[in-house]
Amino acid sequence: MRAFVGALVIAGAMVAPSSAQPVGTPISCGKLVAVDGDTIKCNGVLMRDMGDGAPFVSGFDTPEIRSRKCEAELALGRRAKSRMAELLKTKGLRIIDSDQVDATRTRRPLVWIVLPDGRTIGSILISEGLARRWTPQYEADWCRGTDDRAEM
Repeated sequence: MRAFVGALVIAGAMVAPSSAQPVGTPISCGKLVAVDGDTIKCNGVLMRDMGDGAPFVSGFDTPEIRSRKCEAELALGRRAKSRMAELLKTKGLRIIDSDQVDATRTRRPLVWIVLPDGRTIGSILISEGLARRWTPQYEADWCRGTDDRAEM
């Protein structure tokens, strides 16, 4: 598992304070696109952004677009994707591979996307209300408080 500069070890896992910069393998993307608010495609490979998080410990989540449960989730998911796409155009953006993959069937590499000022895209999306902090106990419900849940 890759470490962070100034990381804390909790229960055998690396956890980064928000001011720590991720340490891993830099990735160069000839073609970089936003798939949704927390997934990118770099040179045709799907990758999962972790924001300020650490593999399997913490990260961020954005509303779903394809498997949404209500219209409010779809609308917010589209806004998160649009903001991700906008931020991916930042000059000097760095993508850092954690050398870990997620547990989905696509086994997306877990990456950090860092802006030149040191902020991660995930931290920006959270601060703008387009994402929520993720932990292994997190249960997504972007429809709570709305009455337009789609029948799934």
